Amino acid sequence: MLKNLSYNRTGSAIVLNMLLAAVSLFVNGFGIYLTIQANLGAAPWDVLNLGISKSLGILYGTASIAVSCFILGIDIFLREPIGIAMFIDAFVVGKSVDFFNFVHAVPVASSPLTGIPMMLLGLVILAYTQYAYMIASLGCGPRDTLLVGLTKRAGHIPIGAVSIALLSSATFIGWLLGGPVGIGTLICAFGAGPVMQLAFRTVHFDATGIHHQHLLDSFRILFTHFGA
Repeated sequence: MLKNLSYNRTGSAIVLNMLLAAVSLFVNGFGIYLTIQANLGAAPWDVLNLGISKSLGILYGTASIAVSCFILGIDIFLREPIGIAMFIDAFVVGKSVDFFNFVHAVPVASSPLTGIPMMLLGLVILAYTQYAYMIASLGCGPRDTLLVGLTKRAGHIPIGAVSIALLSSATFIGWLLGGPVGIGTLICAFGAGPVMQLAFRTVHFDATGIHHQHLLDSFRILFTHFGA
């Protein structure tokens, strides 16, 4: 199992973990790209990104960055912990998808016979890259942070119900904007969690045991290390 480098206590460890987060999130973008190319309907957040992309005539990555920054603003307003990797997530993943679109890495699936395996492979890639990204301990993604923040303020409503409400809202708005909804949307919505849990089990990883470093603490260490 990968281990975070010195728990980000030094500037060098933070830089190396930033690199780990950036690389894993770039590959994470390939996983998203596969789920879209499966041509069965996109994952809930991607329905929104693709809907915005279609309605405004902009690239998927640009729409993804806009949504991520908007959500990041909500996270800050809710005073949730913010880490460096949240900003890496916001900018790298979407542009990674744009890159694979640009090079035509994988053709669009022509039928569910090829689309379903492609989508499942995408979910597996997403799960393992999520592990590599989280082990960097530099913050969760903007959407995950939003989910936790809303759950804290939802009283006795369980996180599963809050997640369903959040994903349903993203899907509905994205569908109104022309985003692709289909059986793949359901596969992603209900299959991503179990696939991730299984992947984490294979590498003996407990996500709840990770202590993510706050943005200000990371900057303080970096300035002390490289500014001296």
